[in-house]
Amino acid sequence: MRFPRSSALLLHLTSLPGPFGIGDFGTAAYRFVDFLAESGQSLWQILPLGPTSGGNHHSPYVALSAFAGNSLLISLEALVEDGLLPASALGAVSLLPEGEADYDQALLQKLPVLRIASERFASLAANPWNTAFAEFCRQQHWWLDDYALFMALREVFYEASWDSWEPELVRREPLALRDWGAGLVQDILFHKHLQFFFFTQWTRLKTYANQRRIRIISDLPIYVGFDSAEVWSHPELFLLDPRTRTPLAVAGVPPDAFSATGQLWGNPLYRWRDEHGQPVEAVYDWWVRRFRSTLELTDILRIDHFRGFEAYWAVPVKEETAINGQWVAGPGASLFTRVQDALGDLPVIAEDLGVITPEVDALRLEFGFPGMKVLQFAFDGDATNPYLPHNYTDPRCVVYTGTHDNDTTLGWFQSSAPERQGAILRYLGRAHSPELPWDMIRLAFSSVASMAIVPLQDILGLGSEGRMNTPGEPQGNWRWRYQPGALKSDLSARLAELTHTYGRDKG
Repeated sequence: MRFPRSSALLLHLTSLPGPFGIGDFGTAAYRFVDFLAESGQSLWQILPLGPTSGGNHHSPYVALSAFAGNSLLISLEALVEDGLLPASALGAVSLLPEGEADYDQALLQKLPVLRIASERFASLAANPWNTAFAEFCRQQHWWLDDYALFMALREVFYEASWDSWEPELVRREPLALRDWGAGLVQDILFHKHLQFFFFTQWTRLKTYANQRRIRIISDLPIYVGFDSAEVWSHPELFLLDPRTRTPLAVAGVPPDAFSATGQLWGNPLYRWRDEHGQPVEAVYDWWVRRFRSTLELTDILRIDHFRGFEAYWAVPVKEETAINGQWVAGPGASLFTRVQDALGDLPVIAEDLGVITPEVDALRLEFGFPGMKVLQFAFDGDATNPYLPHNYTDPRCVVYTGTHDNDTTLGWFQSSAPERQGAILRYLGRAHSPELPWDMIRLAFSSVASMAIVPLQDILGLGSEGRMNTPGEPQGNWRWRYQPGALKSDLSARLAELTHTYGRDKG
């Protein structure tokens, strides 16, 4: 798909300011949309919206479900405005400090209030939302029923992974599912209410953004976590031991210049083929549903780790590093053909970073998916580096100053070796760096790439204190938030001027 010349800011919902521990779908989200519109932007890139667990420090890339939403993003104030929560309930919530996201405190503060909203929702005699809730449950039952039971059972078993539950639940014996479900009716209903609140508020925010001519780019992780509703409820889709339901191999990437041992992600792999080498139809059907459901909530998808669809790195489950994995052929074109046959032309960006083979490039180009160019990768070589803007020969690409996995542009420059700093300044035509990170933003916007995307941290001129995630580091990630009042009019005007100068305000 060809995208018009445009630009975007990258900001996850949890990074919005607010008094309840993390960002949510409240007033700050709407004000950020206004800032985008006033700055001439036409896109907002977010990270995955799925429910996270504390075990991986709330990474949005290791969600408890591929289809559900993170209930911590529900705005309590919006529930009050909708009549689903008494205003007095907010008085019991301790306001949390602005600054870093505090997921654990947000959960402690918000969960009891969300239960009040659920109880009120169920008890209202003339609830105007009843019809909408019933329709939501009807349309989403194919994942919602399993997810709500999964979450209710996690609470019973103190948030332990599903493979440590009662054996009959691990095996999903019908009688056990029926009996446990009957005993957890209210808890199951609570989790269905949370999903209704989430999707209602998100749809309202997205509609507001679209009305202001802002489209949403959302991430689609290729893998799901082992401790997820999907692996528990549909083990047949994954490479699991049929007896123990433990993974036979797990996902990762091989050793490279960034890691001598590779990265061992630990996600279960998909059972793309049966024992005869034939495609497993259930896996393909599941992926069609996943694309469909995600595209109902967003405008453009960025597929994370796109190369895994051409070939993926499979690591034996008992390995402690990713060194001893092997490349295994993925579904390739057959999957995207199936999805396009069902849904039509796909508005997809392919994350094609890392070691990319000609076969991966061919797969991306076959379907017209633009790839990614990251300026922070452009200065580790000579003038032929493909990430340098003068080497972009096809506008069907998306240029980033940096991504959520990189340091901020200023932090990256300040931590670079003198040789790299010199290369950067020579390319920018600078003797020193008074205009970083804006020089790099200008470089991205002036390129031929159809889209230019900049993390908000770069617009704010932040150093490494604004970093969102450091791959391989188990702690301290996903916590950055911008401060109230940070979106100043002079920043908006400067960004708007740059956007207009390079023709990115027409998208």
